[in-house]
Amino acid sequence: MPNKVKLIISYIVVSSLWLIATDNLVVYLNISEEVRLIFRNVKGFLFVLLTSFYIYYLILKKEAYENEKEETNKLNILINSMVDFVSFKDGEGRWTRANDFALKLFQLENIDYRGKKDSELAVYSEFYTDVMRYCEISDEEAWLNEKPSRCIEEIPKRDGSFKTFSTIKIPIFNKDGSRKELVVLGRDVSEKISAEKKLAESEQRYKSLFEFNPELVYMIDLEGRLTNANDHFYRITGYQIEDFLTKTIESLISEKNRFCAFKSFLELVRHNKTWVNKEIEIITKDKKQKLLRVTAVPMIIDDQIVGLIGYAYDMTKERETEQMLLKTEKLSVVGELAASVAHEIRNPLTSLKGFVQLLQSSNKENEHYHQIMLDELERINIIASELLVLAKPQQIQFQKRNINELLQSVKSLLQSEANLYNVELELVENNQIPLIDCEPNQLKQLFINIMKNSIEASSKKIQVKVEMVDQEKIRIQFKDDGCGMDEERVKHLGEPFYSVKEKGTGLGLTVSYRIVEFHKGKIRFTSKVDEGTTVELILPIQK
Repeated sequence: MPNKVKLIISYIVVSSLWLIATDNLVVYLNISEEVRLIFRNVKGFLFVLLTSFYIYYLILKKEAYENEKEETNKLNILINSMVDFVSFKDGEGRWTRANDFALKLFQLENIDYRGKKDSELAVYSEFYTDVMRYCEISDEEAWLNEKPSRCIEEIPKRDGSFKTFSTIKIPIFNKDGSRKELVVLGRDVSEKISAEKKLAESEQRYKSLFEFNPELVYMIDLEGRLTNANDHFYRITGYQIEDFLTKTIESLISEKNRFCAFKSFLELVRHNKTWVNKEIEIITKDKKQKLLRVTAVPMIIDDQIVGLIGYAYDMTKERETEQMLLKTEKLSVVGELAASVAHEIRNPLTSLKGFVQLLQSSNKENEHYHQIMLDELERINIIASELLVLAKPQQIQFQKRNINELLQSVKSLLQSEANLYNVELELVENNQIPLIDCEPNQLKQLFINIMKNSIEASSKKIQVKVEMVDQEKIRIQFKDDGCGMDEERVKHLGEPFYSVKEKGTGLGLTVSYRIVEFHKGKIRFTSKVDEGTTVELILPIQK
């Protein structure tokens, strides 16, 4: 029976009982007419007052009912507009309310779900039977937890895939601690999980490309500050990444490349929005020069260039190999030339020298000119001898010799020339040096070439020092205080026919390099203009 009809019937019954009871009471008491009149007025006033209270109660109840209905409608609209799973259950686990998303999810659209537990509703949704029965277990865990709890639940689909829900269960208790209501909210995070998985895979691919790349991969901002780089940055430069997180990498680049290879590099990428490929020379932490082939492309975020990303290939060894091959090629050409020319030069030289000596003995008048001719012929003979050394290597007969004695012999040989140029020769011997395997005449020629260059370099003092490197090698150091050489000239030392001397052929150091090569040693030049030159020879003790 509707509530409105019940209220009307109750009002009629109560009113009738009131009228009958009060009228009969007047008759029963047999009171006077004056008292009866007063009683009737009071009765009427009380009836009106009680009726007013009743009507006021009905109005309040109606408003409360309508407000409740309105709130209920709002709640229904709210939860049905949500893209989340929403359900309310009482303290016994019976469904009291659910939104359309939840009913559709479990195929309960046309089922009277109110007052039923999950296990009871499971019979209406055959496909989700196990899922709904598991919900009762999960709900019990939420009650025992006594506070909002979150969990990830997977709900199967008919196509074999799954929907992933992030579910929050909120238990509500009465004041006495008994269970009142359980609110269940579930958000479909399948796309989010899928996106996170793809993002994780993408990050893993990026990490593999970035961290495990065989070359240096780097990122810099538009100010030239390093924002990220893989471990090859330390391997190539010697610096830690943190050293350049707050300052530009400009200081890494050699001064001659700093503008054209750094600032223009940034400008090209900023304005052209394209990739750039350049060769850049850098200075490492230990002050060594390295040549890098650097490629960069702009990093674009929201259609704005925020920096550069690229890779750098260390081509120092490659370039050194190219230079070595070039030198080898030149030496090969010189060797072929020497093999075909040297002997042919010496035969006519012998004849010319003999006839000049004959003329010199028979004609004393032009003796001065004859001597000049003989000196020049001797010079040609020396050049021919150097060419022969550059020809294909001959079988060398190594001997055990004392390096101190060889150096002393060369010093004695060059002492007169040193005196002529006013140069002091100082030999610091080392008696702990063992005998070494060598071809003594070639080593003498090597020492003569080095020391003569120092004498002719306006030196005042030349110091020769011998010391052990380790148990297998010795070091011979030639140090002068002459005019020195610039970096560009040092690079070309040893190249055939490269010389800055007026009458130089450039073959002296070429021969010296070849002799060092024969002995499986190493030669290194260090020089500064106006400060002098240091030549360091490393020779093995045993062949």
